Amino acid sequence: MNRVSLFASVIALSMGTVSVFHVQRQPNSLSASENVSHATDGAFRDGLYLGRLAAENGVAPHVVRGRWATEADRASFTAGYLRGYEGYANQAAR
Repeated sequence: MNRVSLFASVIALSMGTVSVFHVQRQPNSLSASENVSHATDGAFRDGLYLGRLAAENGVAPHVVRGRWATEADRASFTAGYLRGYEGYANQAAR
């Protein structure tokens, strides 16, 4: 009985530790509604693509947001560009 109790405690402790590290590793995870709105937003997707392309080519980040007419689209493009650039830079650093 003592052995089973010890085994259960070790399993529970290890699962708790793994879940803590998993949550800390992804602090900027988005909600499902934010993912959907970004996936359907052309300005965000354009920025994401161009940001990743710039990072892949080793170009310093330079957001050219004038290609979008409205301020909302410009803000969305900027957010996408920065996410794409930083996302690729973080992947390359691993």
